Amino acid sequence: MDGNGRWAEKRNRPRTFGHQAGLKALRKIVEHSGKRGVKELTVFAFSSENWNRPKNEVSRLMELFMRALDRESKELHENGVRIRFIGNLTAFKPEMRRKMDHAMALTASNTRQSLNVAANYGGRWDIVNAARKIASAVASGHIDPQQIDEELFTRHLAMADSNDPDLLIRTGGEMRISNFLLWQSAYTELYFSEVLWPDFSPEVLDQAISTFQSRERRFGLTGEQIRRQPG
Repeated sequence: MDGNGRWAEKRNRPRTFGHQAGLKALRKIVEHSGKRGVKELTVFAFSSENWNRPKNEVSRLMELFMRALDRESKELHENGVRIRFIGNLTAFKPEMRRKMDHAMALTASNTRQSLNVAANYGGRWDIVNAARKIASAVASGHIDPQQIDEELFTRHLAMADSNDPDLLIRTGGEMRISNFLLWQSAYTELYFSEVLWPDFSPEVLDQAISTFQSRERRFGLTGEQIRRQPG
């Protein structure tokens, strides 16, 4: 969800104004994606590198996050959405952790849609964290090194119970994935939009989905092999 700061600067407003607008955009996208039948949506809210931003901006982001947790989690629950936070959550203050835990517990049984919020998340952190857990299990004798394969490794990642994403959308004109879901995105279709996140509307999402639907996903096979497959 890139471009909040630039969106605000173009309007001669503080960057935090852009983050507030970005939250409104997220609310619209979650609602619209649910209507479109998107069963799982993962958003990059705060990367592990974002701590390096100016302290006042990070502080305001945390305040906005705190206020949003109570309001948004209640609304998500009423609409049947399960929320889950992924990342190294130990870096957040205890009060925020409690609010995150409450939101996850409140919505845990919802099945209409899953919303994963990546907070203090990094794809490299995810991979290293999984490797650390596997190494510990090997050292304790619970895993034989010969058992380690891609499937086992995936089970130790932050989104172990989720399918790999079909489509990754990057807004704001940047042509990179910035340490987001590195392992999981091996065969994900990428869509880059010039639209800054606060202006990312349901119509723009529809365009991204339409582009995705027009692509042929081969997963290493040839186009002819794909066309020969039944169904």
